[in-house]
Amino acid sequence: MTSPTRALRAAGQVALGAVLVGAGVGHLTTLREEFQAQVPSWMPVDPDTVVLGSGVVEIALGASLLTTWRQPARRRLGTLVAGFFVAVFPGNVAQLVERKDGFGLDSDRKRALRLLGQPALVAWARAATKS
Repeated sequence: MTSPTRALRAAGQVALGAVLVGAGVGHLTTLREEFQAQVPSWMPVDPDTVVLGSGVVEIALGASLLTTWRQPARRRLGTLVAGFFVAVFPGNVAQLVERKDGFGLDSDRKRALRLLGQPALVAWARAATKS
């Protein structure tokens, strides 16, 4: 792998780690209500508990992205982060189906467009951490 490619992947990994840590902190503090809009009504757990738990997981994943650089651990971490994004996708679908407002997503069109972001996050996690 060329040095510019390696640097670009490293920058992508750091950026994604920072995004996850920031989102996780938001889950635990000022954005808790906003994130609760993404918890499906059928979830058999209190929405605040889901938001707090997912926030802790996001902080842990983000911190791991900021500190894990050796292969194959880095690649496995990317797969784990991608899996996390897949696991929370039903919450984004529920936000659309249940017509819940949150994060400025106050129309079906905006909520539907938001769904396109999740595959991009999965791809980002995989691309930034591969060899």
